[in-house]
Amino acid sequence: MRLLQMAVPPEKHETVVELLEDRGVDYAITDETSERNTAMIVSVPLATGEVEEFLDSLRKIGIERGGYAIITDVEAILADGEVETETDEQKSMESPLELFTSNRISREELQDEVTEMAAMTPSYVFFTVVSAIVACAGLLTNSAAVVVGSMVIAPLLGPAVGASVGSIVNDEELFRTSVLAQCLGLVLAVLSATVFAYFVKLTIMPTVDLKTLDEVISRVNPGALSLIVALGSGAAGAFSVSAGASAPLVGVMIAAALIPPAAAVGLSIAYWSPVILVSVAVLLLVNVLSINFASLGVLWMRGYRPTHWSEQQIAKRTTLKRLGTLFVGLLVVSGFLVTTSINLNQNAQFKETVDDIAAESDARVLAVNISYEIRPFARHPTSVTVRAETDSDRTADRLRWQIKNRTGTDVSVVVIQESLQTSTPNNTSTQSFRANGSKEVTNRLVPGKRPSIATGRY
Repeated sequence: MRLLQMAVPPEKHETVVELLEDRGVDYAITDETSERNTAMIVSVPLATGEVEEFLDSLRKIGIERGGYAIITDVEAILADGEVETETDEQKSMESPLELFTSNRISREELQDEVTEMAAMTPSYVFFTVVSAIVACAGLLTNSAAVVVGSMVIAPLLGPAVGASVGSIVNDEELFRTSVLAQCLGLVLAVLSATVFAYFVKLTIMPTVDLKTLDEVISRVNPGALSLIVALGSGAAGAFSVSAGASAPLVGVMIAAALIPPAAAVGLSIAYWSPVILVSVAVLLLVNVLSINFASLGVLWMRGYRPTHWSEQQIAKRTTLKRLGTLFVGLLVVSGFLVTTSINLNQNAQFKETVDDIAAESDARVLAVNISYEIRPFARHPTSVTVRAETDSDRTADRLRWQIKNRTGTDVSVVVIQESLQTSTPNNTSTQSFRANGSKEVTNRLVPGKRPSIATGRY
């Protein structure tokens, strides 16, 4: 619900009253006493979806010349009867597309809101830097909770939606400001994460292997589903802002698609890991393009257009051109995602085959672990580690031959032999067997178990 308050010039008094009576809405008229030659103040409660059309009706009678209108949000209405707005019967007759385009705030409200949200203020800079540093700390400590916390404070929703609104309503200044704010925010996030990570490298964690951090590896070599996540973020952000919903909550989703990858870029620069750098940079680029593409498409489908017919034609051409540009960009970078998705599927099939081979062996398999070499847009299996209850020293060789025969992939195989025999602590031996038959024996004290390690290599 919205409350529209209009300062009506004297010459428009009768015209406005006739308009209100024709629409059948409740209204209240107050005499204006500021001696500014304004005849009256009209207050009209309206449903959220009715505001834009009502403002267009006021423009047709020239209310903006000598008058003005103020729109405020209404939390509750106290009245003996129902306030006349759009009836429930009218709403029930709407088609799904009409329901999608209705229940949205007016063009003027949306434009004013995102203009404020997209402004490059000191708060925007501060929260962007802090969120990137916190995300970088979460990646280094491998803490998902800290990474999620960094998303809450990131102020990236406004610029992401603002660029789309600027295109839709033909507001080039808003478009340029929003694009600049997006670029500035991402650059600040990457730079602050790089500086922070380099400081940590010099002081606390000089020898971190980024490939051992799950929070980093989860954002390396993204698959096609990453595109869906980013598109959903942009669509949800645009819809929530245009519906007047709680924007900060949806802003977390957009921040989830931008802040952790930006922090990972800075982290890979500080610790200089080119493979991770290329992968997370592609993910960041995909997310930026997807968010802008989805938000622009949702706002266009929601029915936002400029006021005047001539501006509508310009906005339509501009919007279609920018949608096309974003779509082509997505097609290009999506090629990398398709490549990665195919590789992920191949690795899943490889793991399934290895599990089947291990289950078919004579040994009682306790666990199977596969190690991968990370490359740009792909991961390749390098070794298979099997924990099993077996006394055979040839298990590793047999497993390695079967894996190569059934998958065509030659990997090293390590079998960690778990013995069921228990004994008092004494000197036992750990034997390392190689495929060529040679044997190395070393002695050490092992309480309670007598494990042996066999590795198979050519």
